Amino acid sequence: MLDPLHMALGAASGGLVGFSLGLVGGGGSILAVPLMVYLVGVKSPHVAIGTSALAVAANAATGLLQHARDHNVRWRCGLMYAAAGIIGAFGGSTLGKNFDGQKLLFLFALLMLVVGALMLRGRGNMGTPGARCNRRNAPKVLGYGLGTGVFSGFFGIGGGFLIVPGLIASTDMVMINAVGTSLVAVTAFGLTTAANYAFSGLVDWVLAATFIAGGVVGGFGGTLLAKKLSGGGQLKAVFAVLIFVVAIYMLWKSWNAM
Repeated sequence: MLDPLHMALGAASGGLVGFSLGLVGGGGSILAVPLMVYLVGVKSPHVAIGTSALAVAANAATGLLQHARDHNVRWRCGLMYAAAGIIGAFGGSTLGKNFDGQKLLFLFALLMLVVGALMLRGRGNMGTPGARCNRRNAPKVLGYGLGTGVFSGFFGIGGGFLIVPGLIASTDMVMINAVGTSLVAVTAFGLTTAANYAFSGLVDWVLAATFIAGGVVGGFGGTLLAKKLSGGGQLKAVFAVLIFVVAIYMLWKSWNAM
C-alpha cells in the first residue's frame, strides 16, 4: 500500500501524463512507466507497465473528448488505426510479459530516439489540411496501425508517440489532427494492454486511480497549449524534444539496473 507522499507523487505524475497526452497525443506511458518506477517507487517494471496502460487509456479518453469538441479528430482514421492496432497490441503485450523488465525499458528508450529523430527531420512538413482516410490510403493506415499495436503492447505504452507519426506518414494529416485522432487508438491500445496485464494480476488499481485523477487536470492544460502551438512546426519540435529527454533518462537508468 502506498503512503500519502507516494500517492501525491502519483497524482502529480498523472498530471504530467495528462498534460503530455493533451499536448502531443503521446507521452502517456513513455512518461508514466519511468515515473512509476523511479519516482513513485513501483518495484516491478511489469506492474508499472500494466498500471500505466490503464491510467493512460483513461486519460487519453478524457483528452479525446476535448479534441473532439474542437473538431480535431478524424474518426474514420482513428477507428481504422485502432482496429488494426488492437490485434497487434494483444500479441505484443503477451510477448512483453515474458521479457525481462529492465531490457524492455532499454529497448523502449532506443525506439523513442529513432521516432524523435524522424519527427525532427519532418518538422517542416505542415501536412495536408482536411486529409482523411479513404480506399487509396486504407492499406497503409491499417499496416501502420497493426505495427504500432505490436510495439504498443510489447512495450506497454499507449502508443501516441508512434501513432502520431504513423497517422502523418499514412495520411499526411496536419499535426493537430494527428494528435486528436491518435487518442482514439491510444485509448484502445491502453485498454487492450491493461486488460492483458490485469488478467495476470499486474495492475495496481489504487495507483491507477490516483494517476487518472491527476491526468484529467493535466489534460485540460495540454489541450489548450496544443491549440496555441498548432499553427507552425512548434508542436512537432516539442514532440521530438520530449521524446529525446525521456529516452536519454531511461537509457541511463535501465543501463545501470541491468
